[in-house]
Amino acid sequence: MKKQSKWLGDDSGQNRPELSEQDDRIAVSLAHLRAQEYSARGFSFLPRQPAQSILSGRNASRLRGRGLNFEELRHYRPGDDIRTMDWKVTNRTGKPHVRVYTEERERRIYLLVDQRISMFFGSQRAMKSAVAAELAALISWRILGEGDRIGALIFDDQECYHFTPRRSREGVIDILKRLESANAALTAGCQANPKQLNIAFDALRRHVTNDALVIYIGDGFGWDKASDEMVKLLSLHNDVIAMNLFDPAERDLPPLKELVVSDGEMQIVVSGTHEELQTRFEQSYLKHVEHMREALQRFGLPLIEINTVDKPLQQLQRALGAQP
Repeated sequence: MKKQSKWLGDDSGQNRPELSEQDDRIAVSLAHLRAQEYSARGFSFLPRQPAQSILSGRNASRLRGRGLNFEELRHYRPGDDIRTMDWKVTNRTGKPHVRVYTEERERRIYLLVDQRISMFFGSQRAMKSAVAAELAALISWRILGEGDRIGALIFDDQECYHFTPRRSREGVIDILKRLESANAALTAGCQANPKQLNIAFDALRRHVTNDALVIYIGDGFGWDKASDEMVKLLSLHNDVIAMNLFDPAERDLPPLKELVVSDGEMQIVVSGTHEELQTRFEQSYLKHVEHMREALQRFGLPLIEINTVDKPLQQLQRALGAQP
């Protein structure tokens, strides 16, 4: 039985990807997500970024790293960094004292992965939902390889599924299993819920404390002023990176004489050569993206554009400086 999909194209069926339950371009399998472990190279979310990385430079996010834990208070010794001097204790005792810190062994990274029906769309290589799952797998395996804890909040149009950050293969596999299930559950008949994005943001805020890295992976469907405020609050004590997934057909209406457009319940045939329709189509997409981009820029947060045409790994490597 072939899986139904939300696809925008000519009614002839030409250039459509072949749809099947086993096609990882439509609905990713756990085997495909596990296989990403062996190719998750060439990018990093560590504080030191190459010059070409979108995370470097004055306007990019300053990744906080793993943070510091207070270890002890002791007498000053020659060679100690004067910046660690505890002046209150020094003044009270009359002898110089320094505060000693140790670096945390791992950092907490949260993935916020969108698996709503708005993500079940693709016109060429893959569905946005499948690309999001593959991105999440690549990032999870990379984070684990760097010795940090990886957690996630995966949401569809009805539920949010939270995974506490863990530094283990089992923790990653649990996340990947949910992504496989979320992909498999998407069908053309699902009902869209634009409010679910803010519900997911709010749920994540209850789990994230301080000095974590939050990576949003989705298409921003339903992003509004309330989303702006939630992202702002998240970014006050954490690093936030947004990965906006898009399909070229969402921005540029294919110039075909007959296009079948569906919202999951009804279908209509329109002409892609109609100039006014093309203009309105493009403006609608740009308005949505610009709102999200402007909000992130106000808070000094990076936005990484990810399309459904190029391979996710290559896009990560380009955006983050192609580290070896």
